[in-house]
Amino acid sequence: MSRRSSKWRAVAERACWVDATSGLAGDMLMAALLDAGADQERVAAAVASLGLGVAVRVEPGRRGGFRCLRAQVSVPAGPPAHRHLDDVLALVESAELDADARSYARRVFEVLAHAEGGVHGIDPTAVHFHEVGALDALADVVGCAAALDDLGLLTGNPVVTTSPLATGSGTVRAEHGRLPVPTPAVLGIAARAGLPLTQGDLEGERTTPTGAALVAALARPGAFPAMTVRGVGIGGGSRDPADRPNITRVVVGTVQETVRRPSGDVLVVEATIDDLDPQLWPSVLTAVRAAGAWDCWTSPITARHGRPGQVLTALCDESLREAIVDTVFRHTTTVGVRWSSWQRATLPRRSVTVTIGPEGRRQHIGVKVSEVGDGSRTVKPEHSDVESAARALDLPVRVVVDQLMTEFRRRGG
Repeated sequence: MSRRSSKWRAVAERACWVDATSGLAGDMLMAALLDAGADQERVAAAVASLGLGVAVRVEPGRRGGFRCLRAQVSVPAGPPAHRHLDDVLALVESAELDADARSYARRVFEVLAHAEGGVHGIDPTAVHFHEVGALDALADVVGCAAALDDLGLLTGNPVVTTSPLATGSGTVRAEHGRLPVPTPAVLGIAARAGLPLTQGDLEGERTTPTGAALVAALARPGAFPAMTVRGVGIGGGSRDPADRPNITRVVVGTVQETVRRPSGDVLVVEATIDDLDPQLWPSVLTAVRAAGAWDCWTSPITARHGRPGQVLTALCDESLREAIVDTVFRHTTTVGVRWSSWQRATLPRRSVTVTIGPEGRRQHIGVKVSEVGDGSRTVKPEHSDVESAARALDLPVRVVVDQLMTEFRRRGG
């Protein structure tokens, strides 16, 4: 076969379909991913690294006649903790996760915080809520992040789609009393992420806020993607109703894509602002990311009458345009928002963790590796990990980077 331009060199990308037509919860998705082939030891180690006495036990089960896996989270006795978003994100940073898995876990918690903030009419950073603070929810999110990363579904450009989420009906007991199903948080997550919901004739709560957020941060609504199936996983829930199996299914496989391929439209949302208190910008960027933006930033400009100002820019999927625009209006002083659709191309990317330092003081640093079609690559350490390691080892950042790259090359990348 003749050698084609590297621009179109074919590589296998990962694909996944989430079947939530019978319901979705964090433990069910984690069990399904494990059943589909994710490494159980890696997932258990990631959860244990939270240092909260939480553990995951995986065992076979049956739901409605279907063989499945159950992922049961054990937590220490005592009243549930109530944590703010910053507290939870700090726990995520401490977990033994690769860079892409850590980023995904952060997105999940930000989606949850944004939904709870919308329900209670407060800023996501001020949310003081039970769902994210609960130890089992922390275990579910960190465990799913590790499992998805192990399956290659957080690296490069995976194709991940989801069925409509079955919500159930009736009421469910929550911290604030009995809530109608679907719960306000699930509705908020679905509305902002564009996730389809179906109630059907299912009794009780079938999709939890954590389950909805895990999918919202990962998948797009869509049919079963064309792929070569490599694994099928079935995760069972805690209940076993007689009318239908209480399961979540995932199907993972590969699709043929291209390096440097056009990867669809990206929506660019912008607003020019010259009268916002500068101290508010960090919370604005947090809120925009929590609404589903892939990235957002500010650029300094000279506005009308020579006033200093900022252009707020956010990148997102077209389906999230309304949510992002609404967030910008709610959190800033702007009276106008503009958007445009751009084409983009991306390189396949993977994340690895490199460990440096002496025994007893080992430091884990995430590294992103982008593969270029001609065989070359770019290697970028996670700077926050580097800074943390430098403080822990009492070394200059440049020395940590040198040690990191030496170890990266020693292990062959």
